[in-house]
Amino acid sequence: MPIVAVVIIRSFIGFFLLLVLVKLIGKQQVTQLTFFDYIVGITIGSMASTLSVQVNENTWATIAGMVVWTLLAIILAVIGIKSPFLRKVIEGVPEIVIQNGKIKIDVLKRNKLSMEDLMMMLRSKDVFRVDDVEFAVLEQNGKLSVLLKSQKKPLTPQDMNISTKYNGLPTNLIVDGRLNMEALKSVNLTKAYLEYQLRKKGITDINDIFLAQLDTQGNLYIDMKDNETAYTISLKE
Repeated sequence: MPIVAVVIIRSFIGFFLLLVLVKLIGKQQVTQLTFFDYIVGITIGSMASTLSVQVNENTWATIAGMVVWTLLAIILAVIGIKSPFLRKVIEGVPEIVIQNGKIKIDVLKRNKLSMEDLMMMLRSKDVFRVDDVEFAVLEQNGKLSVLLKSQKKPLTPQDMNISTKYNGLPTNLIVDGRLNMEALKSVNLTKAYLEYQLRKKGITDINDIFLAQLDTQGNLYIDMKDNETAYTISLKE
């Protein structure tokens, strides 16, 4: 069999096997991955690439390696749920790096972080003064969680005893010229009523609409495919 055909077949096997193994490990956002999770993922992915292009490597041996690494990751995850001690050993623990505006230098050194690294992480949270920080916690995934001092927090409507309207997720009724009937039913609208509202803006063909989105305040946002025209229609008028 030609080498190209072998690579193609092995690539298919590696791709779908990796897909299955990732599903078995479980869902987790990339930003929540610990360093250990990252290394495990890189290792399994490296084995998949080896399976794909290293035609001299034994196929079953490579697959076995991928399966073993996946099973170990799953076993450690399950044990970690039941054993806080093991979870701390594997994932580490959050550490307070700033307390009441004072930087804990020993924590920085232990985590191999420079002052520039810390300031960059603070700026990513829109914090530019260390003195404004009540607590900054270095999480297991390397991200920084910041709690500002009470006098430095922005005012909220609750602080000023101002009542606000409910603001939930908007509903996409039309995407790229396609009407979503399920979404339309979920907001108790009919196709005829939607078309009536669109005709008010001279829109007679749904295919001309790139996005029609209804928010919880009853405002229908319409973005046309011409890259120039957009409308907002209030359905409560």
